Amino acid sequence: MNIRYKKAVQDTPNMSSMSDLVFLLLIFFMLTSTLVSPNAVKLLLPSSNSKTMAKPASVTVYIDDKYNYYVEENMIELKQLEPILQERLAGETDASVVVRADKTVEIQYLVNVIDAVNNVNAMYDAKNKVILATSPKKK
Repeated sequence: MNIRYKKAVQDTPNMSSMSDLVFLLLIFFMLTSTLVSPNAVKLLLPSSNSKTMAKPASVTVYIDDKYNYYVEENMIELKQLEPILQERLAGETDASVVVRADKTVEIQYLVNVIDAVNNVNAMYDAKNKVILATSPKKK
């Protein structure tokens, strides 16, 4: 008596679930990579040969070519800068404030940010730093 099975046993694993997983990961990374915006305020940064990198910034202050101040992409007035920095740097003793200023901005606008951070440092007895962001020099 010859008994035959209608379906042969497969010795290879089913890869359909693996391909679904790969496509889901591909879609996830494509979506998250388009959401990343390193510079929300369009600036022409000054160039420098310095390669010093700071730890991640606690606060980022932008100054555009029209002398508008931004804290984390929110436009503010100069008189609002110090209270916002007080709020953001409360409890921090060694944070860094990164200033991303357009290269056409006058020095006084940078000094305004430095003064605001120094006033916050005096208030909280902290040593927060101000760092000027630059772009690499073209050779």
